[in-house]
Order: sequence, then structure tokens, then C-alpha cells
Amino acid sequence: MRNPSSGRQAEVWRLFSWAWLLLSCLCACNGHSAQSENCQPTPYDEIGPFYRPGAPVRDTVGRGYVLSGQVLSVTGCRPLPNSRLEFWLVNPKGEYDDAHRATVYADDLGFYRFESNRPTDYVGRLPHIHMMVSAAGHEQLITQHYPQADQTAAEFTLVLSPLP
Repeated sequence: MRNPSSGRQAEVWRLFSWAWLLLSCLCACNGHSAQSENCQPTPYDEIGPFYRPGAPVRDTVGRGYVLSGQVLSVTGCRPLPNSRLEFWLVNPKGEYDDAHRATVYADDLGFYRFESNRPTDYVGRLPHIHMMVSAAGHEQLITQHYPQADQTAAEFTLVLSPLP
């Protein structure tokens, strides 16, 4: 004759294991879906009159300010590997020049890093860094990053919309 308590314990353990597995899956899926729901496209900001194509590939155009982040797709908040980012900003005198233009490619997980002088204000504009972001199968994004006062580094996640 079977011991009813050992069969009952095995059944409870089996139910507990399945419940734990289900709960783990739900938490993982819920985390992913919550991330997707919060993955809104980065707003467009004007290109300005000083954009020039063909910026050299480099990740540093000065010292004192580091901008880094990740390029993502609205679709599932998935990383966009090897995205192309163009940067242009004013030099410390408040003038645009070729020395403060760069093209950076995101890594295989969509992460990028760009170092420059801390942007200055000019002609009544707040300090900013212009950015143009391109990724296969996605609309091109033109935006600007506005550093906070006394900030020497910032993270800026860029979210692109897929092509229609």
C-alpha cells in the first residue's frame, strides 16, 4: 500500500514546479512586453543649416563630454546593430567646423559612444549636439541632444521607426 503523504507531496512538488516555471516565463515575457510598450520613437528635431554629409568615421572630436546609448527599433525594442550615427556640434568658440563632425557606427547590440567638447551655447541657442541616425529597414532619424548644466556625460537611447 502507498503512503498517501508521499504521493501527495510529490503531486504538490510537481504543481509547485510547474507554477514556478509558468511564473518565471510570465515575468520574463511581461518584462519584455513592458519594455516594448515603452519603446516610443525618438522625436524629430531640426537638422539646422550646418549639416554636411561625409563626416569622417571617428568617435572622438574633443574632450570633456561623453554621449553614449543604444539604437533600438520601435518593433519589440530590439537593438539595431551597426546603425550609422552622424554627429555635428559647435567648437568651444561656438562655431561649426569640420573638426567637430563625426560618423560613428553602433556595435552588434546597437550601443554607441561619442566624445566631444562640452557643447556651448551660441546665438541664443542652448548647448546641443545634432544627430542623424540610419539603420537598415528603418526611417532615418534627425534629432538633437541637449546636455544638462554641469553634465559631463549622458546616455541617450535612440528609437527608430520601421519603414512603412
